[in-house]
Amino acid sequence: MKSKKLKLLLIAAGVLIFSTTGLFVGQKYFVQAQSSNQLEYLPAAKPDINRNKVANHSGKDKSPMQVKTNPGTPTIYDFSTETVGAMPVTFAPAVGNWITGIDKDNKVLVVDGRKWRRGQPSSSLADKARALYGERYAEFLDNVKAYAYYPFAVAQLTKNFTAGEITVRFKAIAGRIDQGAGILFDLKTNGDYYAIRANPLENNLVLWRFKQGRRSSVSWVRNVPTASRKWHELQVKIDKKLVKGYVNGKHYLTFKLSEPVSGKVGLWTKADSVIYFDDYTIVTK
Repeated sequence: MKSKKLKLLLIAAGVLIFSTTGLFVGQKYFVQAQSSNQLEYLPAAKPDINRNKVANHSGKDKSPMQVKTNPGTPTIYDFSTETVGAMPVTFAPAVGNWITGIDKDNKVLVVDGRKWRRGQPSSSLADKARALYGERYAEFLDNVKAYAYYPFAVAQLTKNFTAGEITVRFKAIAGRIDQGAGILFDLKTNGDYYAIRANPLENNLVLWRFKQGRRSSVSWVRNVPTASRKWHELQVKIDKKLVKGYVNGKHYLTFKLSEPVSGKVGLWTKADSVIYFDDYTIVTK
């Protein structure tokens, strides 16, 4: 009788130990796995969408579409009035997954290529194309779909850039195929454009041309260090046909195009890149 009770007590103790150990292990590994799904650029709690950094450095709150557009003075897209967790208003996503996120306490524009699939333009591309180019949007659509490997978004209020400077800060977060961060310019109504981009995986600076559904490298400069998970500055200076590229204030690239620049501008990346962008600044001549 005593041996039977002893056996029952041992079994009960074993079940208790197993359950406790299992709960501990489950909490340790399951909770960690669950938290890893949390996107680092979105807060775990509901974001305070009214907490903005200073919009355009003016000290005043503005609606997302109210950026400076005075000729000869900087036009600054700093994303301060965008809604965290939503698509941007100041930039029109054409290809890829673009969303407003947070880096520490600062709002940034994020392209998350982890959700990228080849040949997939933005779900609202037709509407965005119509808003950008009116009756000629169909021509733009046909050509852009050929570039679905390369996500890009277009600055909404800059109608036609011909000469001046475009600067953006960027931080490459992830990307196994690529970590390209670029400035798009000379975007035509048929979808042709140029892009100058830096890449932490390759440590180079490249000027690309996208024309009639094909990409080609125009100018390529090696040994341009841009470490991942650190902020860098990319700048392009354009004077009619002359293009100059800078990274962190250093001049690396010079190239003369066959025709003067005239078109819309924006941001560019590639494939599975996860990039933060901030302070997209335009100074026109």
